[in-house]
Amino acid sequence: MEWRNIYRGMLMGTSDLVPGISGGTIAVVLGIYERLIQAISGIFSREWKSYIGFFIPLLIGVGLSFILLSRLIDYLYTNHEGPMMFFFLGLIIGVIPYLFKKADFKETFKGKHYLFMGVGVIIVASINMLQAGEPEAWTGSLTTAQFLGLFFSGWLASMAMLLPGISGSFLLLIIGVYPTVIRALSEFQLSLVFVVGAGVAVGAIVSGKAIHYIFNQFPHMTYAFIIGLVFGSVFVLYPGLTFDLTLIVSVLTFAAGLLAAYLLGRLEHA
Repeated sequence: MEWRNIYRGMLMGTSDLVPGISGGTIAVVLGIYERLIQAISGIFSREWKSYIGFFIPLLIGVGLSFILLSRLIDYLYTNHEGPMMFFFLGLIIGVIPYLFKKADFKETFKGKHYLFMGVGVIIVASINMLQAGEPEAWTGSLTTAQFLGLFFSGWLASMAMLLPGISGSFLLLIIGVYPTVIRALSEFQLSLVFVVGAGVAVGAIVSGKAIHYIFNQFPHMTYAFIIGLVFGSVFVLYPGLTFDLTLIVSVLTFAAGLLAAYLLGRLEHA
């Protein structure tokens, strides 16, 4: 068992609770993105035993973050959104040089790769334009249609979570169910958590196999697209500047994000 995947899973789970940053992006920061996709694709194959040691501790970490941190993340996002987003901006910008190095872009990238990178930027940056107001949490007894909506919302969100730069939580926000999901997690509404979790599991299996195939067939093109998605997430996360005390705190959290990316890079890629 790769027990250090517990802390990796907690980092990924924490990011997936926040509209704006993808667990896939954190997996890239940690240097385990390709292994994650391979594990999701292979866990339901004949070689499933070889992936258990990687996958189970990761799931434990994700689950722990959901249980322990959902209320904290909800509070920070609601009351200190700016500094929190600047921390994630620093984290993402700090990993971009590693991505270029991983892709060996000086040797492999040509015009078509930069074109795919641009497509990735546009896709993620344009998602920000789809948000229409702040949805409210569903209350009272949910209808069958709402339960089905939560299932398919989890399905769509899991597909986004696996792609660096595209936030599953942000997709939930656009769809209008993010407040319902985050409240269900923080208040342990197990029926809702189970429905969303089932959708996430099904979506992850389907999209994981597709991403794994694309990685194997078009590795450099896939890296170019992923770099574009990560670049695009910078535009989504940027909350703007307010010239008051918050600006100082945001500068500090941005620097902390850069430092965290550097330290994680030293730890994971040394």
